[in-house]
Order: sequence, then structure tokens, then C-alpha cells
Amino acid sequence: MSDAAPLPLTVLIVDDHFVVRSGLAASLELDDTIRIVGEAERSEEVVAAYRQHRPRVVLLDLQLPGQGGIAAMAALRAHDANARVLIFSTFARDDEIQAALDAGALGFLQKSASREELLAALRSVAQGRRHLSPEIARRLNALRLGPAITPREREILALIARGRANKEIAAVLDISEDTVKRHVSHILEKLDVNDRAQATAEAIRRGIVKMEG
Repeated sequence: MSDAAPLPLTVLIVDDHFVVRSGLAASLELDDTIRIVGEAERSEEVVAAYRQHRPRVVLLDLQLPGQGGIAAMAALRAHDANARVLIFSTFARDDEIQAALDAGALGFLQKSASREELLAALRSVAQGRRHLSPEIARRLNALRLGPAITPREREILALIARGRANKEIAAVLDISEDTVKRHVSHILEKLDVNDRAQATAEAIRRGIVKMEG
């Protein structure tokens, strides 16, 4: 009697775009070791879909309608602490990626990744291994190990991002203009940038400042 074929790697796709879900399913199932067992499009549907289909890996977009991807994953991990999740997202700030990992995701991959990269990431996560690109890992390490931005510096950064001059920031925060200048100097040094425009861009990228709208 010959050995039975190995069981396929079962995947639940969570994405709010039908075209993305159907395209992923068609592409992944070209590999006969992968089987798409279910789909969900809203954060509130994830736990029910997981309970119904019991996938080895959940392929989850962070940008979901409703409560969002991180909340969906937290609910999923509360339901099953062994759930294995690979974040698959077009864009995510570093703090969002870190929050997803802190909530229990095993990996992060951008949607611009190749099919081969996606298959490799799914297989790593299915085996309980962390999967991050070297660039993402480097950025997250810098986020954790870099000098901490203080609450006051966050306030000043938010005002800088809105185009406020030092004099205006001093008035809003009821501190001296010299104190603002000193804080701005510390901010530029901590973010390793040269000017206010670069500080704004870096603060947004790291998730220190969230732009409205």
C-alpha cells in the first residue's frame, strides 16, 4: 500500500475586494498543495469563517471595513490562540505591522510580492515560523530600538505636520519658542532627518503622526 498524499495547506482569504480574493484563490490553487477553503470580506466575519473552515493559515488584509484587520486578528486569536495569520496588505505603516505582530500575526507580506514569495510565506506561517522580509524586519527593529519620541515631541510633531511654525506651536502649547526649537532639534536627531518636511514624512511612515482625511 502506497503512502497517502500529504494534506493540502488550507487557506482562508480575508480581503474586502472580490477581485483580489478571486485572483488570489485562482493563483494559489494552481499549486496542488494549496487549497482555499473559505473567504471573508469584513472584520466581523473572520471568526465565524475560521470556525467554519478551520484553515491552517489565515491570509488577512489589514485594511478591512468594520473594525479593521488588527481588531479582527485579536478576536481570532482570542477564539483560538493557535490561529496562524499572515498579513497580506498593500500598505501598512510600521506601527500597524508591529501592532499586528504583537496581536499574534506570524508574518507580513506586501501585495506587490511575487506568487513564489507568497507561497513561501504561507508555508513558513503554516509551520509556525515568523515570516518578514529583511527590509521590514530592519525597520521594525529600528522602531523598537530607536530613541523614544516623548509625548511632548509627539504633540510638536503633529503640529509640524499641520504646517505650524515654531511661534504658533509655542502659542498652542503655552511654552517658549526657544523650548520649541530645542524639541524640534531633538526630534530631527531622533528621527535621523535633516528638516521639518523629512520629519513629517518619517513620523507618518512610522505611525507617530496620523494624518486626518
